[in-house]
Amino acid sequence: MSFVTAETAPVSSAAYPTLSDIQATARRLAGRVLHTPVWHWRNGAAAQLGDTEVWLKLELFQETGTFKLRGALNCIAALPPDALPRGVVAASAGNHAIAVAHAARLAGTTAKVAMARHASPARIAACRDAGAEVLLVDSVHRAFELAQQLVEREGRAMVHPYDGPRIAEGTATIGLELMAQVPGLDAVIVPVGGGGLCAGIAAAVRQLDPRCRVFGVEPFGADAMYRSFQAGRPMALEQVDSVADSLGAPYAMDYSYGVCRRFVEDIVRVSDDALRQAMYYLYRDVKLATEPATAAATAALLGPLRDTLAGRRVAVIACGANLDPARFGQLLEEGRLLAA
Repeated sequence: MSFVTAETAPVSSAAYPTLSDIQATARRLAGRVLHTPVWHWRNGAAAQLGDTEVWLKLELFQETGTFKLRGALNCIAALPPDALPRGVVAASAGNHAIAVAHAARLAGTTAKVAMARHASPARIAACRDAGAEVLLVDSVHRAFELAQQLVEREGRAMVHPYDGPRIAEGTATIGLELMAQVPGLDAVIVPVGGGGLCAGIAAAVRQLDPRCRVFGVEPFGADAMYRSFQAGRPMALEQVDSVADSLGAPYAMDYSYGVCRRFVEDIVRVSDDALRQAMYYLYRDVKLATEPATAAATAALLGPLRDTLAGRRVAVIACGANLDPARFGQLLEEGRLLAA
């Protein structure tokens, strides 16, 4: 059976999203995604940074609760018409699956999503509510394997969670918005799972302002991109172990790694405790109910990047907020105790 992925439609031959690619994507997504706001964080933990100016890009307010919708919509829009009747498939910890389910419904096609059975119940429910068939497996590694099997068996188009030009073009529109909203930024800090978010934002930011530095952040227990930067090639993890399940990509891939390597200054790592603490600060100071992955950029600014970016104008990407209330409450209390 012949099949197509959402990345095999005719595209630019560039090894990264060009500004014209990104601007065209923004026009294509206009009216289908929200233009998310920014917030100047001045109090609490941000005030402890002295004269460092902190801006939050509030992508957690995006429809479906995360940035993932931008890439999913862009991927499905690129499919040839004869692929749509066969449907799409995705592997995900949950946020990408929700976005693919939503985008598939808008496109009038079906979605199957493979997820680890320990995924957040709220994310599983959101996928089903959007009309997707949810396939629960034992691990994120197995989810990727099953998704590829469905491509081969059913001819479904794979909508990859973090790799390929279409994903990067979608996430790059966040950078395009941000640079217009907060001119004169010195740095942007981006959470990294597989690298699709960081690749897209970095491509947009650095082409608009080569002076502005972009930093990626990973948890110690899910640091495939950090290891890839160290090795000089995409690396895989034998296991993923972090409270930030949304950042638990089991391996880096060629395209996202290449774009990150071209435009990202460095990848830093933070502990799970730092993520919990940053979640607490975001809730205490800004009243944001975030998931651990969203707190990664804040944790980096308060930790390994604190001195590097002292006195600078910095944007922090707040990327998502899909977490069930019980789990959020548990992590928030753990963060409060750590901050005490």
